[in-house]
Amino acid sequence: MRSAKCLLAAATLWALGSTPAIAQAPGGGGQARGGGRGPATPPLIMTSTAWEDGGVIPDKYTQAAGATAPSPELKWSQVPPGTQSFVLLMHDPEPVLNKGSKMDITHWLIWNIPGTATGLPENVAQGELPDGSRQVSLRSNAYMGPGAPAGPYHHYTFELYALDTRLEVPQGTPQQTAETRTAVVNAMDGHVLGKAVLVARFHR
Repeated sequence: MRSAKCLLAAATLWALGSTPAIAQAPGGGGQARGGGRGPATPPLIMTSTAWEDGGVIPDKYTQAAGATAPSPELKWSQVPPGTQSFVLLMHDPEPVLNKGSKMDITHWLIWNIPGTATGLPENVAQGELPDGSRQVSLRSNAYMGPGAPAGPYHHYTFELYALDTRLEVPQGTPQQTAETRTAVVNAMDGHVLGKAVLVARFHR
């Protein structure tokens, strides 16, 4: 899976054009960067109870179950000190890797998840949430499950970012998904304390 993740990371950079700069974590070293100034911060970890990293996501959470398939439960740990919010991006980089597209498919973007959160429950409600989280996908203001056709597996990446701030990015519409994603990525610049990646495979 390591080589696949490297390819997926490269696809993300190509799709976004840039990647948010890492903030300096409390203590001066940044996440997983000891730099001779004390022990490195343990890396942020994200898991799901529904599949193992790199495994096949159950049909229940995909478009095989319908357009309103529930989002999977996600859990994370080893949160960097000073985290004020999280951003979760789920995307399919296959159009970039295999079809030469300049933008991959945004299946879920949710930002301003409270910094005290340790995960997301199954079947997150649509739209702006009571805790202030905002979300969008290419289809709605909610999770959009994997929908790859028959053929090679697509690799859906869930990227979790721990930030040292909340983002002043308004709730967008599905038609504004690309613009909203760009705004979120730009607002994250210089505020990322840590990142975790979870990969799920799917095809019909």
